[in-house]
Amino acid sequence: MEKGKNNNAISDEPRIFFSKKNKQAICFWYWKVFYFCSPKFSKSKSMYLSAEKKKEIFTKYGKDDQDTGSAEGQIALFTYRIKHLTEHLKQNKKDLFTQRSLVRLVGKRRKLLEYLIEKDVTRYRAIIKELGLRK
Repeated sequence: MEKGKNNNAISDEPRIFFSKKNKQAICFWYWKVFYFCSPKFSKSKSMYLSAEKKKEIFTKYGKDDQDTGSAEGQIALFTYRIKHLTEHLKQNKKDLFTQRSLVRLVGKRRKLLEYLIEKDVTRYRAIIKELGLRK
């Protein structure tokens, strides 16, 4: 930026800031699109729920890996996601968006369990025992 211009104005130059917490550079442009250079924001991290993990869950609890709609498979998938979000919330207590997502997932799983009780109690008891939901 040139001398004498307003420092708050939008420029074409990238601004670099350093995070006080982990001493890593976070650089971005001020114009409409943000680019993060920090490894913290990189997209190279793998997802916690990969396609292989989903297939494994549906193979174990459903009829086969293509049976993604069965109540047992959905309950097992929700349980896996609930456990992951619970661990995340233990570290990030103020993450209210994740907390809301967790409550919604628990409600969805509860509704599926109620459906399974009405349809077939033996299937309900089997999935509860396998997942260790009720003590």
